[in-house]
Formats: sequence, C-alpha cells, structure tokens
Amino acid sequence: MSVRRKGRAAHGVAADPARRREAGSAPSGVAGPAGSRSDRVDGSRVAAIDALRGIAILAMIAYHFAFDLRFFELTRSDFEGDPFWLTARAAIVTSFLLLVGVSLLLAHEAGVPGARFNRRVVLIAACALAVTVGSYLVFPQRFIYFGILHCIAVSSLLARPLAARPRLALALGVAAIVAGLSLSHPFFDGRATSWLGFNTVKPPTEDFVPLFPWLGVVLVGIGLGAGLARRAFAPLAAIGRTPEALRWLGRHSLAVYMVHQPLLLGALWLAYGR
Repeated sequence: MSVRRKGRAAHGVAADPARRREAGSAPSGVAGPAGSRSDRVDGSRVAAIDALRGIAILAMIAYHFAFDLRFFELTRSDFEGDPFWLTARAAIVTSFLLLVGVSLLLAHEAGVPGARFNRRVVLIAACALAVTVGSYLVFPQRFIYFGILHCIAVSSLLARPLAARPRLALALGVAAIVAGLSLSHPFFDGRATSWLGFNTVKPPTEDFVPLFPWLGVVLVGIGLGAGLARRAFAPLAAIGRTPEALRWLGRHSLAVYMVHQPLLLGALWLAYGR
C-alpha cells in the first residue's frame, strides 16, 4: 500500500445513573442523557445537539439545491473542483458524522437497549438502500452506492462498542482519519472495495463517504461527546436556545433527508420542465 497525502472532500464517562436520560436521535438514531436544565427540550433531549443537527440539515439542503440547479443546467457550479464547494461538502459531512459520534456516546450513557439501537440502524440501512435505488433511476452511471447514510449505518455498528471508552475512541478516530487521508492503493479503486476508502481516485458516484477516513470522524465525535457530557453541555447552552423550528429539523433529520431531494427536484422540474 502506497503512502501519500490526498483530500477526501470530493462529491459525512459514564453518567450518574440518577441523571441518565434519553437524548435526541441523530441520523444514527441513538439517544443519550440530557444536558443542563437550560439545554433541555423536554427533559429527555439535548437541545443543542438537535439545533446543531438542524443547522447541518439546512446547510445540506442549501448545498443540494445548488447542485440541483446545475443538474437542470441553470448554473455552472464546479462541485468537483471548486475549493468552496469541496470545503462546504466536507464541512457538512463532518458535522453530521461528529453528531453521530456524540449521539452514540449519549446512547451508551442513557443505557439505550441494543434492540432499539439495532432497529434504528436497520431503518437507516433501509433508507440508504432507497437512496441507492432512487439515485440509480436518476443517475444510472453515477448512482450512490456508499453515501452518507450507508456510512452512518456501518459506522454506527462499528463505533458503538467504543462508546464505553471515549478516550480510546478518540485515539482510534484520529488514527483512522490520518490513515484514510494518507494511504491509498489501486486495489481499493473498484466498486467492491472503494467503500472502505484508500482509493487512488474518486469513483463515479454522486455521493461518496467511504469508511476511511469518515469512521474516524464518528469516533472523534464519541470523544467530543464525552467531554461535553462531563460539562453538562454547558458550552453549547446558547445554541440550545435557538428557535424551535431549527431543533425540530434536528429531531427529524432522517425524514427530512429522505424527502428534501425529491421535493427540490420536483419543484425545479415543475418550474423548468427539464
């Protein structure tokens, strides 16, 4: 395996048992303890995490709307080469996957049953399959076979055991990010193996979030979540007081993700008939 630097931004403490409460579900659908009283939505969710996820959802919708404008030949944005769009995409994916890691940590502290966790992962996997099928109908040559939902489903399963050891998760997460950004080999260029990462070129697909380095971001999120939980999410208290509409988006992120593109594409098709 050769070693080289390469970008990945192409087109994701045990708590006191008496205080354990369920937190808001991320796209990973896990739960955890509430933060400080000022940071709670209903005594069972961390308002700031919902708000941050809502911000990420809005950013994603804006990005996809810009992408759809190009698809309808209304703009000529360069999503594959323009540093602005590459950075925007990387920031959006990073925010979602960090929040997946935080939610895994919170779910562990809340003692969320494995059966409930597994049901949520199955739901995400089913949505990922729907994205694959839908994208194949629209982009048969560049359909999505391992995008953000695929990565969240697999990463949630792999990272959950490390939620009990956030420091180890943090160390392994940094290592996974470094490996994913610096190691490559042609063996990983084919569709059967490219989902792991380490590929020398980006495969022809409309959304690509390989396991490496992005699993590392989820693991770093576990470490970050542990640090925030020790401080009762006080550093995020102001974010938790954002408008309820933003937190609502965060609480329903998976549903919003699944419907926003059909709505955007449908509206543009009705407006421009292309």
